[in-house]
Amino acid sequence: MAKTKNELIRIIPLGGVGEIGKAMYVVEIDEELFIVDAGLMFPEGEMLGIDIVIPDISYVVENKERVKGIFLTHGHEDAIGSIAYLLQKVQAPVYGSKLTIALAKEHLKTMPAPQNVKFFEVTNKSRMNFQGTHVTFFNTTHSIPDSLGIVFHTSEGAIVHTGEFKFDQSAKGKYRPDIAKMAALGEQGVFILMSDSSEAERPGYTTSESVIENSLSKTFHGAEGRILVALYASNFIRIQQVFDKAFETNKKVAVVGKSLESYFEVGVNLGYLTIEEDVVIPVKEIGKYNDSEIVIIVTGNQGEPLDALERIVRKQHKDIRIKDTDTVLFTFTPSPGMEVDMFHTMNDLAKAGANVLTSTKNVHVSGHGSQEDLKLMLNLMQPQYFIPIQGEYRMLIAHSQLAQETGLQKAQVFIADKGDVVEYKNDKMRMSGRVQAGNILIDGIGVGDVGNIVLRDRKLLSQDGIFTVVVTLSRKQKRIAAGPEIVSRGFVYVRESEELFDESSKLVTKIVEKYVNKETFEWTNIKQEIRDTLSSYLYQQTKRRPMIIPIIMEY
Repeated sequence: MAKTKNELIRIIPLGGVGEIGKAMYVVEIDEELFIVDAGLMFPEGEMLGIDIVIPDISYVVENKERVKGIFLTHGHEDAIGSIAYLLQKVQAPVYGSKLTIALAKEHLKTMPAPQNVKFFEVTNKSRMNFQGTHVTFFNTTHSIPDSLGIVFHTSEGAIVHTGEFKFDQSAKGKYRPDIAKMAALGEQGVFILMSDSSEAERPGYTTSESVIENSLSKTFHGAEGRILVALYASNFIRIQQVFDKAFETNKKVAVVGKSLESYFEVGVNLGYLTIEEDVVIPVKEIGKYNDSEIVIIVTGNQGEPLDALERIVRKQHKDIRIKDTDTVLFTFTPSPGMEVDMFHTMNDLAKAGANVLTSTKNVHVSGHGSQEDLKLMLNLMQPQYFIPIQGEYRMLIAHSQLAQETGLQKAQVFIADKGDVVEYKNDKMRMSGRVQAGNILIDGIGVGDVGNIVLRDRKLLSQDGIFTVVVTLSRKQKRIAAGPEIVSRGFVYVRESEELFDESSKLVTKIVEKYVNKETFEWTNIKQEIRDTLSSYLYQQTKRRPMIIPIIMEY
């Protein structure tokens, strides 16, 4: 515990609650502000054209002078993916395990970021001292090694952020959890537990990775042709298993995807991936081997699993085409918004004759704890207060119910939405208001310049198309010099809609002539009346509402 009495403690989720991914949590202890994780989320179906989604960090920027440190629990994109965007706005040291820090630095290479960022590598034995608290760490089991739980020690007891975790009795080496340290924290007194809720709806324990290893072994020994494995770029445990089975069955492995190549290089250089000599080959060389000797690991440029595989199945990849002897393994659970694309890709693969294996056929297990894992963490920690995090709202609810099953009262459990402030002051814990929170959409190099209005326009264009009217006016002669010319895309087939276009042209001519005969007129008035009139007419004729763009020129 802290030596001095802490007067004010606040927990503020800025991401990671009510959603999968985009983790970011603010822990305030008196005047000091700490950030746990800075993640991203892959876009949902309605986010047309968006590359990634990051948390709104307005509150952090407003209080940037108080930020004492950024603590990263592990190296997945949902925990480190927005670190470069955060560091552009906030100068603070970054703490994480050796692998996590290395992967965070890789993210900083992809976009402009400060060069003077201080990174501190920590282990489960490290202790970081601050004015009102000290911070310690414990190892957890996840699908990436070097995952950590973060502990802020206060005068009221420990504030524990579990990170993403599960309990796997077969976990070895850098995947092994600090169960003894977790139990010791519980004995010393946990004030607030913030715990991963991703699999809170799933009964039992999460399946051991050893089961997947056995399943992969059968697939690798039995496949007659090539094996393609789709996974997240930072799923180190699955990457290691694929290479182990490839070596065991005398196969060569090609790695496809910029993020995967980058993460793979980091993992090998730091010793987190153990790759036997001559197993890795460039993708351009796969044609030099028999199909039965080839394994291809694929992921997208952002680290998501589908991008490269979609290009392959659509025959857009320069080096790889699907063959009817291929076996394709989907070794991941799709995030919300990814399901439709995944099923389309699976169907296209099946049409091409590939044998498709998914998580229902024992080629994937979750990196997150199921209900019994979560109850074990609750019993180890014995918290005074509990805040479920990292999951959609129904998952947070399910986790809160598990907490009550282990003995916590409803008044000890706080389910927070993004921006909610959970505050402890004057010996009372309560919800005490909100701060600004939400989504920042990243499209190309644009950060936050695509909002709801732009998304609405993109959706409208995708549904009903565009209807453009071009008119050239002679202001001196007060007449139409050229047009109206109508151009339509994605609305109706032009050759079969001549009558519709002729009538639209007449309506526009009538409106323009009405205005040009006046002494003065405003362009905006003409354009608005064209929009209103055409919108009404086109909907009456087609029951569609295309985006109508009037363009008026003069000479």
